[in-house]
Amino acid sequence: MKKYTSKTFNYSRDYSKIDFRKNPEMYQVGRGEQGVLLVEPYKSEILPYWRFRTAEIARGSAEQIFVLFKNYKKEKDFVGMDMARKFLQMGYTRSRRYANHKDGRKYLKNPQRENSKKAEKSARQKIRPLEKDFLTSDKAEAARIFYAYYQKAKTDSVYRRLRELKKN
Repeated sequence: MKKYTSKTFNYSRDYSKIDFRKNPEMYQVGRGEQGVLLVEPYKSEILPYWRFRTAEIARGSAEQIFVLFKNYKKEKDFVGMDMARKFLQMGYTRSRRYANHKDGRKYLKNPQRENSKKAEKSARQKIRPLEKDFLTSDKAEAARIFYAYYQKAKTDSVYRRLRELKKN
């Protein structure tokens, strides 16, 4: 199967006026987690369950989001499936970020506050040291939990088929 290549998410739309359940043809997958906090009504359905403070909380969160994924799958609702997949991926990436850096700050300087592309690039090269327990902390376990569910969603045969159809 040919690998799906996604386009950059179009952030210029007025997402507050689009109901993607009624207009699924307007949905754009984007890369990774792009658009996860914009696409309604799915954001409002999934976001209340998205938590990762502890591994125990993350497990309940990932399980519930995966239940939503399966419900969307029963309805052959690709947008819902993809949004659930994005929330699972975001659970993994955010948990991993906090496992690596307890305060969530990866860079020594904030690259977004730099005045030029050169300064921004330089700031992105100066990463804060990893925590000593970055592989064993509660947040690292939360990341592993979300990652397992994210992989289940991403590799689901129905999801993959619907994603391929969306591409065409």
